[in-house]
Amino acid sequence: MQGTQEQIIRTEFSEIMQKSYIDYAMSVIIARALPDVRDGLKPVQRRTLYDMYELGIRYDRPYRKCARIVGDTMGKYHPHGDSSIYESLVVMAQDFKKGMPLVDGHGNFGSIEGDGAAAMRYTEARLQKITQEAFLGDLDKNVVDFIPNFDSTEQEPEVLPVRVPNLLVNGSEGIAVGMSTSTPPHNLGEVVEAVKAYMRHPDITTEELMKYVEGPDFPTGGIVVNKDELLDIYRTGSGKIRLRGKVEVEPVKGGKERLVITEIPYTMIGANIGKFLNDVFNLVETKKTNDIVDISNQSSKEGIRIVIELKKGADARNLENLLYKKTRLEDTFGVNMLAVANGRPETMGLKDIIRHHVEFQYELTTRKYQTLLQKELEKKEIQEGLIKACDVIDLIIEILRGSKNIKDAKACLVNGETAPIKFKSKYSEKAASQLKFTERQAQAILEMRLYKLIGLEIEALMKAHKETLRRIEDYQEILELPSVMSRVIQEEMDAIVSEYAVPRKTRIENAKEAVFEEKKIEEQEVVFLMDRFGYVKTIDVSVYERNQEAADAENKYVINCMNTDKICVFTDTGRLHLVKVMDIPYGRFRDKGTPMDNLGNYDSSGENIVYVNALEHIRGEKLLFATKQGMLKQVDGSEFDASKRTIAATKLADEDKLISVKIAGTCTQIVLQTVSGVFLRFALEEVPEKKKGAIGVRGIKLLKGDSLEHVYFLQEGQDTDVQYKEKHVQLNRLKIGKRDTKGCKIRL
Repeated sequence: MQGTQEQIIRTEFSEIMQKSYIDYAMSVIIARALPDVRDGLKPVQRRTLYDMYELGIRYDRPYRKCARIVGDTMGKYHPHGDSSIYESLVVMAQDFKKGMPLVDGHGNFGSIEGDGAAAMRYTEARLQKITQEAFLGDLDKNVVDFIPNFDSTEQEPEVLPVRVPNLLVNGSEGIAVGMSTSTPPHNLGEVVEAVKAYMRHPDITTEELMKYVEGPDFPTGGIVVNKDELLDIYRTGSGKIRLRGKVEVEPVKGGKERLVITEIPYTMIGANIGKFLNDVFNLVETKKTNDIVDISNQSSKEGIRIVIELKKGADARNLENLLYKKTRLEDTFGVNMLAVANGRPETMGLKDIIRHHVEFQYELTTRKYQTLLQKELEKKEIQEGLIKACDVIDLIIEILRGSKNIKDAKACLVNGETAPIKFKSKYSEKAASQLKFTERQAQAILEMRLYKLIGLEIEALMKAHKETLRRIEDYQEILELPSVMSRVIQEEMDAIVSEYAVPRKTRIENAKEAVFEEKKIEEQEVVFLMDRFGYVKTIDVSVYERNQEAADAENKYVINCMNTDKICVFTDTGRLHLVKVMDIPYGRFRDKGTPMDNLGNYDSSGENIVYVNALEHIRGEKLLFATKQGMLKQVDGSEFDASKRTIAATKLADEDKLISVKIAGTCTQIVLQTVSGVFLRFALEEVPEKKKGAIGVRGIKLLKGDSLEHVYFLQEGQDTDVQYKEKHVQLNRLKIGKRDTKGCKIRL
């Protein structure tokens, strides 16, 4: 445009990126994800509660649709989408997530088993009584600062005037940028007692505070089992709490017993209950235990009840330890008590959080009683004016009758200006000139109704004035004497505790690590069978001997092994899958068996089996590996004795595949055969022994487009005849060559 000049600012791109990212990160940290240490609320929670307060959705009024609350909050205070607002509203209403729910929900607000809440158009809500009294009660007394909302059309509180240490009572969880917060909930009564102890002795230690706060108190109950580690966690503000569910043993008819889980770890809330049921089922499937007959979830609104039926004679306590060891019935809760303090994120211990809370309470109480004192002083001023006016009421009436307007009458009452007013006598005029009412008193006199001159009304005024003077004295004492203010704060907290505190639900103790004693398996020899379709089973040795001919004919692999052994499955991808023999179905000879895919990580659609044997048979032996590209190596079999279910058996070059794995045994020579009919015979000792992670050495120089197809072992002085296409080849008559040469081609 004419008359304007474009201004180009040159700057380093990395600096702009750094500044922008830091601004974004701080916005998420301060304005979205982390709670304020003073009220323990995130901005979305604070705004939702304040909006409900503004809409008048009080505990003693009808419920209102959640959609109305969400829409109003989003439009006025929190323009970040309706889902985040509704989710925070739902969580504040769930008694299994919050130790002290702040919202009274009506309708489907989800369940402890992970069912989601109904849509906001169906559910209704209102404030809980404690929220109204302890979180929002003093907002009209100028106790907190108000700031403009996102578009400066409304005012919202910077922090709510919360009277209890909400950060500790309800806990908080949130993920920011580069940091996260995870504060467990605590018992209201215990936390308030700790706050009072700190107020009496500000130099109190964390250890002494923990005489009042035993530890976290989760709404789901459960047992904290690392009591000795809690002191360090509460001193630093971070650590790991070990949680267990509560398990009871109930007798059943017939001499049986069952395990009943009546409380779950806080971390199991939601979908993890279903995962726990699956984990128990898997323990039975994988034969970790044979003592569980059935599992059922009988939980209801009355509470958690998960029933595990046991076999007769089962060791219930040993199975309880198995559940602690192998499922989420014992879990860890990561503590990181991070909150915004003085405008910046800070990880705080128990004492630091209580200190910030107490400082906030002194600030709230000071501002509250300063506001109340100011109102009482104004009331005192007016009352004194009215009392004084009653004594000269005849003169005041004469002033009012002689005035032409309110302005003249008011000037006379305040400054004694008598000129514009007609008086009946000079005495009255002189008396009027001596009047010195304040502006506020004069206004009250002018607005006073005649019935206030009745004797009883004047008596009531005198009584009210006396009460006002008493309150002024009380308020001044609270503001001037810290000890009195401390007593007032403590009395207010005691009143909240007496009405809203509940007994502790979570038990705190030191427990030994769960130890599960597996029953010793009776060792016996079995026969492993695998047919050409990949179905496997194990049968008794005597059964195999009776059906040996059929078993050998129908199966690709027939291996004698012990039931305590493992089966090694080598595939063309260079991987080894280890399957416990105990996990393989044991039964009759004519049983179909189970696909190998179902027993391990082996995937028949992506890899092909090259070799199968029992681990005991290959341990201590030398295994010869051969690949499609002609790479060879020998590996000690003991390298494949691993605890993992799948390991890398060999390293392969790009596009290469494993084609053969064989036990070398007493063999002295090998013959390599390619797809195009090239044979190479050489001494086995030329193939070096390598580790399983090595590629190996080249066994034969392949022609272009050719690849290795077979590996044969030769014994000294033994005739070995193989067929290549239509021609028979006597391997022991082939010329002995050297490894990594071209070999000789068989002419058809």
